[in-house]
Amino acid sequence: MDLLIVKLSSLGDVVHTLPVVHDLRDAFPDARIDWVVERGFAPLVRRCAGIDRVIPCDLRRWRKAPFARETRVEWRAFREDLKARAYEAVVDLQGLTKSALVARMATLAPGGRRYAMANATDGSSYERPTRWVADVAIPLEQQLHAVERAREVCARAFGYALSGAPRYGLARAAGPREDTVVLVHGTSREDKCWPEDHWLELGQRLLAQGHALALPHGNEAEEKRSRRIAAALGPRAEVWPRLSLDALTQRMARCAGTIGVDSGLSHIAVALDLPHVQVYNFDTAWRTGPLGNRRQQAVYARPTPSVDAVWHAWQGVTMAG
Repeated sequence: MDLLIVKLSSLGDVVHTLPVVHDLRDAFPDARIDWVVERGFAPLVRRCAGIDRVIPCDLRRWRKAPFARETRVEWRAFREDLKARAYEAVVDLQGLTKSALVARMATLAPGGRRYAMANATDGSSYERPTRWVADVAIPLEQQLHAVERAREVCARAFGYALSGAPRYGLARAAGPREDTVVLVHGTSREDKCWPEDHWLELGQRLLAQGHALALPHGNEAEEKRSRRIAAALGPRAEVWPRLSLDALTQRMARCAGTIGVDSGLSHIAVALDLPHVQVYNFDTAWRTGPLGNRRQQAVYARPTPSVDAVWHAWQGVTMAG
């Protein structure tokens, strides 16, 4: 069977979808599985064991200049790439108008079908065109974890039973591990951030425990925060250079663990099976937090979790692993 997954963005959502590849491989060992994704996240999908071809697109960038010559040329090339193979199944796991458009453009083999979600689930975006385009719309329970939502759609579409914890297919790096804890303080929403003084107190405790610290960043504001925290904590707190997603994933994979806010990098830490504590200011860990792994915990409190609560969770995940 030739099968196409449509999950374009964002980083955390792409990570949450990775386990469907391994569910599908178990059910259909000889299947060919391709994936359409935004170009920025393509390196992560390429790292996933079981993917045959990644088809990158730049919808976010193209929408900013839809009539530019460069956009028209790149859009034409993307369409040709997408249509180069006929699929027995196209599965829209995003549930948005843009993903429905991509699913509709893909070529179906004779007797092939397009699958999508029939309804929204709590806390997740959903737009009706995804259902209109689908040949088969899969109804879902209202409360589902993001990982389980994607797994359920595929299991119900193709008639297999789910079993076991999710497997992400991002193998940890070979070779020696670094006794470094990655502090993921950056996120796309300011109201998801953890107070800077909390990071400093946590960092001091980790240093006293013998760990080195790493501070990644993805933009100028995050870099400034990384440098302030590192300056206050001393030479064993390293500000990483701004890395590509592939290089950042590779470097995180060698570390001892991660503590971070609700962000794409924290979800990558989950997929890498690192000891991990995820910090939530909102009661949404049930939908996006670590799932089914004693080495990984979510900590939630309003207005924000205490340092003691995060430290206690960290002690628990490191002892579990």
